[in-house]
Amino acid sequence: MMAAGIHVQDAGSMGRGVFTSKPIKANTIIERSPVVVLSKSDRLELEKTLLNNYIFEWGPRGTSCCVALGYISVYNHSFTSNCEYEMHFDEEVIAVKTMRAIKAGEELFINYNGDWNDRKKLWFDAR
Repeated sequence: MMAAGIHVQDAGSMGRGVFTSKPIKANTIIERSPVVVLSKSDRLELEKTLLNNYIFEWGPRGTSCCVALGYISVYNHSFTSNCEYEMHFDEEVIAVKTMRAIKAGEELFINYNGDWNDRKKLWFDAR
């Protein structure tokens, strides 16, 4: 499920990003995307590829990983994100929800630390 107006476009120095062409109210689920769950050994293989930058830790203890379908892996990071993602392990789905009202034309950001207001250092240098 993808909310109307959500699309991918050029985000300048950040590459591609997810944007909205319509205003969105706070606390709105804008995307629910299935994931492909991979084993610990699969993750070791993925870490050798470009896909390593696009996988999510998965499971209650983060012992697995997943590749998210939909736009999930295209949202850019911000410590002042306007969205957050929620993992639904039993459904094998990641949902993205707005944390505040979003204006038409805005880029939608998530915090890669998992909690929308978590400011701890990332495992990579953000652009």
